Amino acid sequence: MYDIIIIGSGPAGLAAAIYGQRAGLSLLVIEKQPMSGGQIINTYEVDNYPGLQGMDGFELATKFRTHADALGASFVTEVVRGIETVDGCHFVVTDQNRYETRTIVLATGAVHRKLGVPGEDALSGMGVSYCATCDGAFFRGKDVAVIGLPDRRLGEKTAAVVEGKEGMTCTREEIEMFCNELPRYKRPREIIFHEIPRNATGKIEKPK
Repeated sequence: MYDIIIIGSGPAGLAAAIYGQRAGLSLLVIEKQPMSGGQIINTYEVDNYPGLQGMDGFELATKFRTHADALGASFVTEVVRGIETVDGCHFVVTDQNRYETRTIVLATGAVHRKLGVPGEDALSGMGVSYCATCDGAFFRGKDVAVIGLPDRRLGEKTAAVVEGKEGMTCTREEIEMFCNELPRYKRPREIIFHEIPRNATGKIEKPK
């Protein structure tokens, strides 16, 4: 029986593994993909992580995994099919095994909601971004379209305007509040309603 089973090996899962190993707990990390790091491995440049300015996501993820490995964390590459609890004990059922543990840490991460248009994947990380807060500074002063209404609402929109983005596509019901809440920032040059993006085009541009 393990003290902890961690499902997921992105930054959160690897941080949990590091803390668990340092606490002297027996643990297992179950990762779906053969490479740790989660979404960050597909990030061209990470510029907002303290002390590691200008590092690419793959290198940062490698450092996280190396740290966990150095402390003796155990990893398996399997797909979790379910979780069971029997008489106070927890079981993680994968496509290959059934593991018993006292505690389960869910660090399964998230998936971007994509447009699904031609060119989007090719330009992902090279001009197409899914986080204005994270990547807005890379495109300061450039014409940028913000498509859709993010869950972070005004937080994302504030970042979008502060970083110099010019175009915005949002839902109508949020526009009046958005403009009223951000009077001191530069307003979007154009707001477009009831249109569906059909493709993403342009040259591949690495963040600067």
